[in-house]
Amino acid sequence: MKVRCEILFKLYPSIEKAHELSQGLSYIFENNTDKDVARLKLAHWYNKVENSEFKSFNTIARSIQIHYEAILNYFNNRSTNASARIF
Repeated sequence: MKVRCEILFKLYPSIEKAHELSQGLSYIFENNTDKDVARLKLAHWYNKVENSEFKSFNTIARSIQIHYEAILNYFNNRSTNASARIF
């Protein structure tokens, strides 16, 4: 799989950039438990998105910004509001 990715990224550098942005956002949610650290990491991610040429990631970034505080609450106890919606 790694070899395939290396070939693909060499042939299509934009796919590698998109992959890095995607993985970067995933990493923030998977590896941060502190809300303030996550806020800073998201800000860095936003900067990378703004400097990229991907409109789709700008759409994602705007969606996150609209719901910023609610999303950051995830880092308080690493849960979503899905359980509240059940009731």
